[in-house]
This record gives sequence, C-alpha cells and structure tokens, in this order.
Amino acid sequence: MQVLAFVNQKGGCGKTTSAVHLAGAFARLGLRTLLVDLDPQAHATLSLSCAPAEGEPTVLDVLTGGARADAALFAAPGGVWLLPATIELARFEEESERVLQPERRLAAALEELAGIFDVVLLDCPPRVDGVLAKNALRACDTAVLVVETGAFALQGALKALVILEELERELEHPFDTRVLATLFDRRVAFMREVLVALELRFGAGLFDTVLRQHEALREAAALGAPIQVVDPASDACLDFDALAAELLSKRLVARASNTAVTSRV
Repeated sequence: MQVLAFVNQKGGCGKTTSAVHLAGAFARLGLRTLLVDLDPQAHATLSLSCAPAEGEPTVLDVLTGGARADAALFAAPGGVWLLPATIELARFEEESERVLQPERRLAAALEELAGIFDVVLLDCPPRVDGVLAKNALRACDTAVLVVETGAFALQGALKALVILEELERELEHPFDTRVLATLFDRRVAFMREVLVALELRFGAGLFDTVLRQHEALREAAALGAPIQVVDPASDACLDFDALAAELLSKRLVARASNTAVTSRV
C-alpha cells in the first residue's frame, strides 16, 4: 500500500483537485484507491458528494480513536473510497496539544487498512507544519508538493521544501518528495517561463506530467464526482491518466491486486 500526501503552503493551487481526480484515475485503472480528507474545509469530501450525516464517523473519529478506519469508509463515485472530513476536524489541531505523539495517529489507523488498498491519497490542509499535515507526512511514502504555475511559484516551492526537509528530520520518517505543477496554460508566456524555472531547479523531482487548467474540473466539482465519471473523454481526464501512468512507471505506486474492498457502506 503506497501512501501519497498532497501538500502545499497556501490554498488555491489545485491540491484538492489533484488528489480527487488522481484518485479517480487510479480507481479506473483497477487500483483499490482510498482518499483521506485531512482538510477541515472538507473540499475533497464535498467534491465526491460524500458529506457524512450527523453521527456517522469521520476522519476526526479515526484520529481521536472513536472509530476504526474501516468503519468510516464511504463509497464515492468512480470507484474511489473516502475517509471524509467535516469542519469539526479543526478540533484535532487544538486537542492534539494534550495528546502524546498526535502526529502518529493516522499512520496507526492506516496500518489497519494494509492489504485492503493499493494506494492512499492524503489531501492535506494548506499548512505544512500543522499537526494534520504532520500526520500525513508521518504516514506517507511520497510527499507531493503541489505548485501553481503562477507568480512567485518557485520561491514558494523552495520555502515549502525547506519546511518539508525539517519535518522529515523532526518526524524521523523518511519520505520521497516530488513536485507537481498545476493550473498551467501554455498560451501564457509567463507560465511557460515558470515551468522552465521549475524544471531547471527540481529536475527529476518534478513530475513530467503538468496539470492544465480545465473548465471541466470545475464542473466535476459542482457535480460531486471525479472527472473520470463526469467527462472521461476530456483533456482534463487525459492529464490525470498521464499522471497516474507516470506514478506507476516510476514505481511510486504499485500495480493493483484482485481483492475487493468492503466496508459498512
């Protein structure tokens, strides 16, 4: 089971969009795919139309020990499985100050799911050094730093990488770090220049696949399903197919097994 943590140091860079639709791409390839919403804004949960009803367990219950991970799974559109979040997840940041080693809670919960899923994607909040993001980094094999190809993208990415390196030492958990360029528009000269600068600075650490801006992704979010369900023939879907294929080819994600996923849903 490979675990990918999608991180950044600011909102609006396409982090949640990347996690949601890459999950859809993996599921379409037959991988048993789990998306974990670790952002109190719960945008990944809303993007998959899986808002929990009152009393249903969420990722907060999993992190606080109130529910097992397999009891909180939701079957989402496109064959993706979800550990959902609500705004109540913000309580974990506050309550963690009174807990011993709170950054290890997610890793322990995911151990219960070993052998059930092939790949787990963690959608982190836009704060790399918070306890929720630390949980993700302590649990992941690869941290995917999502960088918008906009103004100050390179400077922001370099600062985030410094923080990730510090956290890797603090958490005593080695993980690979890769950079994913998003919201790209080849027609804009400045964005082309930013992409070249990212390639020069990060080299092989930058994914070859670049995620472009697509109106279809906004429509998919509004409809509450991955792009693979909403518009499987779109260029947006092709971008995520390419990214999934690249992760498989670089062995950052393993091939699928034949065991089905079951849950309370």
